[in-house]
Amino acid sequence: MSVQEGPVLSVVLPVYNEGEAVEPVLRALSAAITTPHELVVVYDFDGDSTVPVVARLAGEIPGLRGLRNDLGRGVLNAMKAGIAGTTAPYVLISMADGSDEPHIVDPMVALARGGADVVAASRYMRGGHQIGGPPLKRLMSRVAGLTLHWFAGVATHDPTNNFKLYSRRFLDTVTIESTAGFELALELTVKATQRGLPVAEIPTTWRDRTAGKSNFKLRKWLPNYLHWYRVAFMSRLGRLAKRR
Repeated sequence: MSVQEGPVLSVVLPVYNEGEAVEPVLRALSAAITTPHELVVVYDFDGDSTVPVVARLAGEIPGLRGLRNDLGRGVLNAMKAGIAGTTAPYVLISMADGSDEPHIVDPMVALARGGADVVAASRYMRGGHQIGGPPLKRLMSRVAGLTLHWFAGVATHDPTNNFKLYSRRFLDTVTIESTAGFELALELTVKATQRGLPVAEIPTTWRDRTAGKSNFKLRKWLPNYLHWYRVAFMSRLGRLAKRR
């Protein structure tokens, strides 16, 4: 019988000057996740205020390490660097601002072990909730998620939420085309749907951050979200045409 070497799950957390605010987030993740895992904090530059906090906690929190993003500054490159800089069979993208729920990570891993290549933490399925956040962003996210689910055949009600788990076998075969930021989650979910890969979801409650400033740039990133929104619908139409 083979023995698993190294972590089963890599939790990738992109950061930008989170400072001491990251400590309770890291401790909560470490306490809640029983799956063998590592916590990989991805930063853009050595002077980031999160770096000394991670260095201080590395001796206390098992599997915690920092990873410098050398692909270019920004959250997209931080997520890409985290994916490339880890080797676990499953990769979870989570935010370092405390908005995501640590206690659902193990159930997400269970769904992935059951065959899902993408596991979405869903705010918009039954049992899911969203607390706080800009009203326009909330409305657009909900409308996009539900229309993609009901009319474009995307298996999750919440394809735009970046709190997602991916199988390494999927990530190793996909070319990331995103160029802006958090639209990466939508891109990967759409591409899994295009390939007919299993996509699962689990309800979550998302809470707007209470410390620091959000790095989400709606106006700048909206065209990139709309691109993958169109791709999803065009793919759906293509699949329907083939059935006729």
